Amino acid sequence: MRNKFLFISMIAVFMLILAACGEKKTTEEDTSTDSTKEEVAQTQDDSSNENGTRTIDYLGESYEVPDKVERIVVTGAMEAMEDMVVLDVHPVGAIAVGGKFPELYAAVTDKAASIGEKIKPNFEKILELDPDVILGSTKFPEEVQSKLEKIAPTILVSHISTNWESNLNLLAELTGKQAEAEKILSTYKADIEAAKSSLTEKLEGKKVAAIRIRGGQAYVYPKEVFLNPVLYGELGLEVPAEIAKAKSQEAISVEQLADMNPDYLFVQFSTDENADAPNALEDFKKNPIIQNINAFKNEQVFVNVVNPLMEGGPAFSRITFLEAIQQNLDK
Repeated sequence: MRNKFLFISMIAVFMLILAACGEKKTTEEDTSTDSTKEEVAQTQDDSSNENGTRTIDYLGESYEVPDKVERIVVTGAMEAMEDMVVLDVHPVGAIAVGGKFPELYAAVTDKAASIGEKIKPNFEKILELDPDVILGSTKFPEEVQSKLEKIAPTILVSHISTNWESNLNLLAELTGKQAEAEKILSTYKADIEAAKSSLTEKLEGKKVAAIRIRGGQAYVYPKEVFLNPVLYGELGLEVPAEIAKAKSQEAISVEQLADMNPDYLFVQFSTDENADAPNALEDFKKNPIIQNINAFKNEQVFVNVVNPLMEGGPAFSRITFLEAIQQNLDK
């Protein structure tokens, strides 16, 4: 009986030792876990800049911007305004045209203050708005850029249409809308392929052109500018010689347009751009030389199928113009 009692006592002591060891191990694990969490948190803190900023890369340049960008001012960059519409980004300050916001941007200018005209920024107003980031234009002279940079981090948005995807992705990265931008781009590229398959055969051997009337004068643009990238670069239509030779915005006479003799013609006309020639569009259409062009004879002239203030290169312009092409040419 005594031996049995001794054996039970030894087992009890052994179990107490095991429990104590287990408690010590658990305490050590908990301490280790807490320490690991602290190290991870510290590492995450160290990965952010001490001054609460991050670095964004855009077209070969690096820009330091706040971690959280909420207050954006757009000045000069109409391309950025169009990107804001497709990404639903609402700036605190935006470009006015003729003293008011164009209807084209109405969806995102509901909370914006006017910061001046396209090429005339109001620096005092921009300073008052306390922006996190300013989106300017690569068309700005250096002195304008320098003044803007003294107010807030400034990124000059490219006016070159071939940079349209980079422009859209820039705004998406600034505002955390990368997924939305990716969806917009993939959908557009799929729509282009669908349009090509339906239009290629129909428009084979046909000439399609787009012109803009400004100050009472008709202009054409290089194949990479205005609405042309969609027509010639993405849909692969034949480039008329007059457009292939254009180096920039170039005036085209009614005689030159008659020589081109497009089968389909897109005409952009804004009253704001023709204040001194309000009847320019009607005079153009009534010209007997113009009336002999194939597009006019066959009623294939399309006026302002997209808003005349659209730049042509940005995503918003491309999406809208592609829809117009399909509605008017793919019948």
